[in-house]
Amino acid sequence: MNARLETTEPGAAGLNQKQALGQIAVQLPGATAVFRRLKLDFCCGGQVSLQQAAADKGLDVNAILAELATLQRSSDIPALTEPAELIDHILARYHDVHRAQLPELIRMAHRVEAVHREHPQVPAGLGDFLESMQEELLSHMQKEETILFPILKKGGNPFVSQPIKVMRFEHVDHGVALEKLAELTNEAKPPEDACNTWRALYAGIAQLNDDLINHIHLENNVLFPQFEAEAVSSGCGTSGCGCG
Repeated sequence: MNARLETTEPGAAGLNQKQALGQIAVQLPGATAVFRRLKLDFCCGGQVSLQQAAADKGLDVNAILAELATLQRSSDIPALTEPAELIDHILARYHDVHRAQLPELIRMAHRVEAVHREHPQVPAGLGDFLESMQEELLSHMQKEETILFPILKKGGNPFVSQPIKVMRFEHVDHGVALEKLAELTNEAKPPEDACNTWRALYAGIAQLNDDLINHIHLENNVLFPQFEAEAVSSGCGTSGCGCG
């Protein structure tokens, strides 16, 4: 999901200070964390414009716009194939973003479950499930960052297909988790009477889904095959290799 908000402000990266807080919160995943830190009420007070809300709090609306603009991330797949550049992109665009996405999604999920526990479409258990996803994803990314990626940046070795194989298995688990996430959230489609927090939660989950799919695609289909072919040609995984 790539949020696009019309702008009348030069340099505001697609954001409009006259838009309502609730509209921005729903359209721009991650904005809720900014609003919460600044104590701007995007849920019950979501009809108030960003400009008015900032003025009421004595805040610099242009500074808020600049911070929100950093949350607008392209969903385009880059035409990168050189391993070091591709790894740097994966780290910045996906690893760092997942670490920022999940804590706020977990917080909103628990909030929605508590406030709307009597609603027939409440995503019961979503907060706990997101916490388990976060734990698995953080562990996975840590292994890539400390073990696999440094090896790949040095050109790989004859045995690198083994840690790659482990990462591929874990990617399958991430795919299963996304299927469960879709089941819990009705494909990230909020009910018609959902509050702004609920809508923002599902917008963020939709972005997490897209980001994780693109993240896995770049590793499985662009990065890893370059080194797997080299490992096979060097004998790893063949009958003459003891690591198989």
